[in-house]
Amino acid sequence: MTDEDCELLNLGDRPEKLIITEIAVPPVPIRPSVFVGGNKTSNEDSITCILKNIVNSGKEQKSTFRNLSPELQCTLNSWQDLQLQVIEYINSDAPSLSDSQHHGLMQRLKGKTGRFRGNLSGKRTEYTGRTVISPDPNLRITEVAIPVLMARVLTYPERVSYHNIEKLRQCIRNGPNKHPGANFIIQSDGTKLHLKYADRRIAARDLKHGCVVERHLEDGDIVLFNRGPSLHRMSIMSHRARIIPWRTLRFNESVCNPYNADFDGDEMNLHVPQTEEARTEAFMLMGVQNNLCTSKNGEILVASTQDFLTSSFLVTRKDTFYDRSYFTLLCSYLGDAMENIDLPTPALIKPIEIWTGKQLFSVLIRPNACTKVFLNLTVEEKIYMKLKERDKKAITVLEETMCPNDGFVYFRNSELLCGQVGKKTLGNGNNEGMFPVLIRDYNSHAAASCMNCLAKFSARFIGNHGFSIGVDDVQPGESLNQKKKITIDEGYEKCHELIALYSKGDLIPQPGCNRAQTLESQISCLLNKLRETAGDDCMSTLHWRNSPLIMSQCGSKGSPINISQMVVCVGQQSVGGRRAPNGFIDRTLPHFPINSKTPAAKGFVANSFYTGLTATEFFFHTMGGREGLVDTAVKTAETGYMSRRLMKGLEDLSVFYDQTVRNASGGIVQFVYGDDGMDPVKMEGKGGRPLNLDQLFMKVMATCPQRGHDTLSPELILQMLNDKLSGQDASSGGCSDKFKEMLRKFFEDRIKMLRSTWRALQLDEDRVGKRDSSIEERVAADISGISAKQLQVFLDTCLSRYHSKIIEAGASIGAIGAQSIGEPGTQMTLKTFHFAGVASMNVTLGVPRIKEIINAVKKISTPIITTELLSEQDELFAAKVKCSIEKVVLGEVAAAIKIVLRSNQPHLVVELDMQRTERYMGISSDTVQLSILNDPKIKLKSEHVRVIDETKLRIYPTGTDKSKLQLELHNLKSMLPKLIVKGISTVERAVVNPVLRRDGTFDRYNLLVEGTNLLKVLGTPGVDAKRTKSNHILEVNKTLGIEAARRSIIDEIRYTFENNNMMIDLRHMMLLADLMTYKGEILGITAGGIAKMKSSVLMLSSFERASEHLFNASYAGREDQIEGVSECIIMGIPKQLGTGILKVRQRLQDLPEFKYQPDPILL
Repeated sequence: MTDEDCELLNLGDRPEKLIITEIAVPPVPIRPSVFVGGNKTSNEDSITCILKNIVNSGKEQKSTFRNLSPELQCTLNSWQDLQLQVIEYINSDAPSLSDSQHHGLMQRLKGKTGRFRGNLSGKRTEYTGRTVISPDPNLRITEVAIPVLMARVLTYPERVSYHNIEKLRQCIRNGPNKHPGANFIIQSDGTKLHLKYADRRIAARDLKHGCVVERHLEDGDIVLFNRGPSLHRMSIMSHRARIIPWRTLRFNESVCNPYNADFDGDEMNLHVPQTEEARTEAFMLMGVQNNLCTSKNGEILVASTQDFLTSSFLVTRKDTFYDRSYFTLLCSYLGDAMENIDLPTPALIKPIEIWTGKQLFSVLIRPNACTKVFLNLTVEEKIYMKLKERDKKAITVLEETMCPNDGFVYFRNSELLCGQVGKKTLGNGNNEGMFPVLIRDYNSHAAASCMNCLAKFSARFIGNHGFSIGVDDVQPGESLNQKKKITIDEGYEKCHELIALYSKGDLIPQPGCNRAQTLESQISCLLNKLRETAGDDCMSTLHWRNSPLIMSQCGSKGSPINISQMVVCVGQQSVGGRRAPNGFIDRTLPHFPINSKTPAAKGFVANSFYTGLTATEFFFHTMGGREGLVDTAVKTAETGYMSRRLMKGLEDLSVFYDQTVRNASGGIVQFVYGDDGMDPVKMEGKGGRPLNLDQLFMKVMATCPQRGHDTLSPELILQMLNDKLSGQDASSGGCSDKFKEMLRKFFEDRIKMLRSTWRALQLDEDRVGKRDSSIEERVAADISGISAKQLQVFLDTCLSRYHSKIIEAGASIGAIGAQSIGEPGTQMTLKTFHFAGVASMNVTLGVPRIKEIINAVKKISTPIITTELLSEQDELFAAKVKCSIEKVVLGEVAAAIKIVLRSNQPHLVVELDMQRTERYMGISSDTVQLSILNDPKIKLKSEHVRVIDETKLRIYPTGTDKSKLQLELHNLKSMLPKLIVKGISTVERAVVNPVLRRDGTFDRYNLLVEGTNLLKVLGTPGVDAKRTKSNHILEVNKTLGIEAARRSIIDEIRYTFENNNMMIDLRHMMLLADLMTYKGEILGITAGGIAKMKSSVLMLSSFERASEHLFNASYAGREDQIEGVSECIIMGIPKQLGTGILKVRQRLQDLPEFKYQPDPILL
């Protein structure tokens, strides 16, 4: 074979080198012997056993060849035996070795416990501790309490210097058994001295600069704290150590959320960085204080929780007043006696000085005049009553800020003016609360300080105040029981009426549903409303001091549904999103009649947990609970594997200095990250917007008052805005056009507000901004006017903040994006949901849908084309388009298909049902004839199909053999009912769907088309092709191209997460979509797709199919450049990500010239 042939076959070398002539024998430590029975016998390793067999087979083969007259069969058998032994040595899972008991070389490499995943990609570590965790609100959020026992074992190698020599000498004197002590001394020459056996006094006396002392952990040391499973970056963060007695690791409860930790027996891990560089990077990059917000969507993650929220809610009630002694006591709970506290002016001065609980929060944020923290914030808490709710309850207070429940929280210059604070203000899961505003207006230190003070105060306050929950708290009163009985009786009566209509056949089906589905949908809706009504009655009758009610209102634990289930009614139990199915013959349980559809027979639990469940209700409740348990168990493995694939696919993507997103080999995946270059963790507004302009404007108006400055006219406002933004261009380090448009829109709304204020005061709008203004005009200006200074400060702040939010070069956005999509996936369900408004049409959501998208499957489970119409207000027009798209077979419109046997010419007669053909519109004898002639399976010509009249056709067989005519007629009769006479063959059905607005009013009609073939749907008359969408990614790519497919991937992932009430920054989804499409085709995040994206052999081997990738790479003689994350970890090389992206270079000509001269010789 020539070298050219080798190149054509993709051979990396000559083919004769594929023949094994010598076998590498690994050293003994790789295949150790295990001694058993007091070292008398040993069990040999699998590799040793296989090598022994190979040696024996080789000897047998050699002896066979030495025989001068060998039998051919004997020679072949011994040769085959040697071949099998060598195969087993390399790969014991080969097909020819089905009964192999040994593990070959490939079995040691692949799998979770193999060399790649078990020893190279991840390794066991030293200087690690693990024990049970417990809470301690008196610790700072940046601290972790470490037991003394653990601190004596975990050490840090500290180099001796002028500044620490006395401290280290004392540690040496204390030794290894007394804290703070030391375990070892490493001398300058590398000698290691164990202090357990050495003379510690002499060792301390002889300690010199440059030695290294392995001392015990002490207060303030940097440690890494981790809880598995590590689903995202915040699962491992750095804390400062606080050494304490007892046996558990302790930390502040505010830090539970990122770790997803609770204190029911959880254990956590501790790692001690061993170099100053590692400590510095851990502190700066992984510190709790620098990771308060999540990269998933910029929301706060480290925040107050549970008892902290309850305490704050109780303290800030309207009727909470404290005298001087108790108020000063509470103020002392806030700090650690290291900071002065200036008492605010009392709310009431006569007859005695009294302070409110709200003033306590003002002290918490700004304890004294030296603290330059001015918080300006408005939050609508959970108990906030909107205007619509006030109208229902006939409450006449129509001002939005004047909430009857005190649910409107308003901070102005760190003064809490109104509102009862709860989770939306102090808790996690938002970016508009108190802590996120402190982070972006000031810094993370200000937010962390407030969290520390609040945690200390809340624990002390709620312990002194007292807060408990018992059975008495969920005991319903007599009036509530009466209301519940009336509500349930009325609901049951309506359900029985619907069942009676269904039994008589008078129930009108909903669009796209039959009568049974319509009945289930309507009864489910009635029963859900029934439980909601009972729950509302329950919540309205509970006393305001009720403990479950307080916890629900402040957001610390529970919800109104939990309370109503405990007190009033558990409600409908669902299995698979529907009422309880029939487990027996035509009934759910033997306790009920056959075919019973009553609420009680289909899983409605009318009792509460307080009153107790009946036997049948208990069975139904266990059915619903079991579904949740199975769902959780299956979901864990599914989402874990999905997260691993996402991480492997995205791990090497990072931002370069030119703002492009590239992979390890330099290939461009995005020209600008997220199309705007913003960092998701720093986003302030909803939907991933860079700034919350309303909150920022409020801060500027409060901190930069208008007094003494003239109000600007609308024209001047727009002129100053345009002048400021004209020189700001994204290409020259400015801001994007999208951000400029957002600013302009914001000021247009402010100008409208300014004009409406002047109109409300019946003033001349043309006089806005005039100097000689009247008192009324000055009042209007104070309400909504803007001065030049305020506008200047606001615009400068906006632009400076915008630039601070640009993502930094080197950011590992691929890994962060994979975690941001994978971590919420663990909280999603595996269910198939009903399509909104259509009970019978299912749509796959949750984890299965995410898997379909990222796997780029060719056949999805529920393909749906959302078809928008050109005339979207006309229901009849929508019905006509539906008839054009929906598949109709002949069996649906035919009244009869009969065989007519005549002596001269037997044939088939097809009679059409006129009522059905009118309903489907456009079906007649002529169209049916055309469909028969065009069908490739039936294969009839025009002379074989005759139209008799409008409703009748005759079909003659093609054959002339009379013996086969009967068979041909029967075949035609079986095929004709399945013949498609109208619509698109791949569309199962189409449903006219009325789309509603958010307020529940009608908006428009569209079609939900269940099936595929987007091209034909777009070409159907009446369809608006520009707005029609399909959820089948590959079909969108085939029909509209790769850019449309990219957009479809983003929309489908976002829709799936939003249906589970999960908000993820759009930039992460855009990065995933770009990775799947940047090659010009859709590549799934699977073993095959990743192999097309990446060429690194080590990376692919550490993912899946290690043996296949290694064999192919050796066959082709591939080289690995060791550029990606996985390869660098395997080889122990720093990756060019994050801090590793920096390179320091110096031109050679700039270096001073070095001339070598020998040392002078002294005589």
